[in-house]
Amino acid sequence: MTDVPRDPIAIDVGEVLGEVLSDVKRSVTSLYSSLVTRPTGRAVRSAIQLQVEGAGTVSLSLIDFSEVSIIDFSCADEVVAKLLQEYLDDGPPDAYFVFSGVHEPHRDQIETVLTRQALAAVVETHPGAFGLLGKHSAGEARVWGVLEEHGAIDAEEVDALLPGAEDREALGGLVRRRLAFRSPASGRVHALSRLVHHLL
Repeated sequence: MTDVPRDPIAIDVGEVLGEVLSDVKRSVTSLYSSLVTRPTGRAVRSAIQLQVEGAGTVSLSLIDFSEVSIIDFSCADEVVAKLLQEYLDDGPPDAYFVFSGVHEPHRDQIETVLTRQALAAVVETHPGAFGLLGKHSAGEARVWGVLEEHGAIDAEEVDALLPGAEDREALGGLVRRRLAFRSPASGRVHALSRLVHHLL
């Protein structure tokens, strides 16, 4: 059994959006960088899910918004919040996500829909720098920061790095919320950002 998800997949939302809208006459170029209307968001999410479900029983995806100039609240809900919600329950596929290219024009929309639904996501805030976006506790943020600093925490390191019971509970919460990956083989907990670093 592998310690981490094999072959993380990179999904360019701008490219998926172009494919979804390929049947529309390309008279307005900016149309293909704007993620607006709920039906469009739903179609993009469905296309992403097809890739995720084809990646195996355990997958890690880097969802790149770099080529998306505008995203409205309905699409933030469909493409980010509903995508995360879909895979929170136990059972295959066991999917994890990191979001990159989340710029100011769409950061507020994504954060708003995540917070409203008590969800959180790992987001690349600047090149090579990551943070949590959405609803999370101060304890989860602190423990996530420790994990991010170390990259991974072995099972035997947990007590030393996270001596408080509340911190160990927060670590378990991060794993349950799919903001960190715990290897079923070794018990090692991995920062998602380290697992997708070679895709950035």
